[in-house]
Amino acid sequence: MENKEILEQVRATAQQWLASKIDNETKTSIINMLQNDEKELIESFYKMLEFGTGGLRGIMGVGTNRMNIYTVGMATQGLCNYLLKQFSHLDQIKVAIAHDCRHNSPLFTQTAANVFSANGIKAYVFDGLRPTPELSFAIRELGCQSGVVITASHNPKEYNGYKAYWEDGAQIIAPHDENIVNEVKNIK
Repeated sequence: MENKEILEQVRATAQQWLASKIDNETKTSIINMLQNDEKELIESFYKMLEFGTGGLRGIMGVGTNRMNIYTVGMATQGLCNYLLKQFSHLDQIKVAIAHDCRHNSPLFTQTAANVFSANGIKAYVFDGLRPTPELSFAIRELGCQSGVVITASHNPKEYNGYKAYWEDGAQIIAPHDENIVNEVKNIK
C-alpha cells in the first residue's frame, strides 16, 4: 500500500471519529492533526490498537492506535460480550478493576467500570493504587469471573495498558484470549 493510499485510509478513519459522539477535546486534536500533522495522524489512525493475549498496551493519545477512553471502552465492551456469553448461567457476573499510578489510569479505570456497569456486570473498583497481585487475589476472593488492571508495567511513561484476567486470577490465556480478541474486533 502506498503512502497516498495509507493517508486516504487514515483520513477516512479520522473523519469517522469526527462524525461520532466523541468529546470536543478529542475532536480538536483530530482536526489539528488533519490540518497540521500528517505524520502524527498516520501514527494515530493507521491501525486499531490490538487487543493481544494480555490486553492492550500503547502510547496514550487520540486515535484508533492509541490508549484512550474510546479504545479502553472498546476493549471492555468486547470483554463484556464474551463474559456475558460464557457466564450466561449466572445471576450476577462480577469483575474487579485495579490501576497503577500511570497518567490516565484512574480515567481508564472509571471508563472500564462504566462499560461493565452498563452491561449489567458488577464492577469492584479499588479506591486507590494497587499492585497486580492484589487484583489476582481480589478476583478469587470476591468470586469474580474476570478482572482488569490498568498498567503499562515497564514501558515508558507515555504508555498505558489494559490487562485482562480470568476467574482464576491469572492473565487470560487460550482459548479465552482469542475469543475476546474476536469480540473486540466486532466492536464498531
